[in-house]
Amino acid sequence: MTEFAFTCTGVRADRFAAGPTLVFRLRITATGDEPVHAMALRCQIRIEPAKRGYETAEAEGLADLFGERSRWGSTLQPVQFAQVSVMVPAFTGETETDLVVPCTYDMDIAATRYFDALTSGEVPLLMLFSGTAFTGAGGFRVEPVPWDREAVFRMPVATWREMVEQHFPGCGWIRLPRDTMDALLAFRSRRALPSWEATVRALLDESGGAAPAPPRRFSLTGITSTTSTTSTTGRTAP
Repeated sequence: MTEFAFTCTGVRADRFAAGPTLVFRLRITATGDEPVHAMALRCQIRIEPAKRGYETAEAEGLADLFGERSRWGSTLQPVQFAQVSVMVPAFTGETETDLVVPCTYDMDIAATRYFDALTSGEVPLLMLFSGTAFTGAGGFRVEPVPWDREAVFRMPVATWREMVEQHFPGCGWIRLPRDTMDALLAFRSRRALPSWEATVRALLDESGGAAPAPPRRFSLTGITSTTSTTSTTGRTAP
């Protein structure tokens, strides 16, 4: 049986992808001199939030995920980030390949809310591997990639922020039910408001809540406002 080992050597934001995408660089090592003709590799990526510290502002942003800091001893559990597959071409001994991970800025997703709450530092990740390898000299032998193969990696928060900023510069996202969206559209029409941002700010003004400055652009169920009554630059989206 061939023994396989995996190491994550880096990560980058894919500047040319159609949507937010991270590309992890994997190094794969196979024992022995027999060639690996191909490998169908699966990877599950988890966030391990208990393996880093948090500033006060970060802890407040994570309250909806893990509760108050006093409860973190029992609530700071791993968070599922992604599950992806990759076909690794033939190699002998060692090779490197890219693991492409499509991402989302949907704040209803636990991993996204976690990333959004972080201001600096690194994200502790655990990468769990499985799959099938086709090996052998002078023929093919099918071998499993054992379920206990794993790698740890600490992804810079700055890389996540860079990826989001490439696709959603200065924007935040809100997903609303259809009936709420219809009511909001009716409110905008009655007031003849020029944009979704102006609509949300009008609601904040009526409720007595002060709208933050500078304003951010919002996307409501896929409709993005790019106009503003004031020419300012929004805060970089995490």
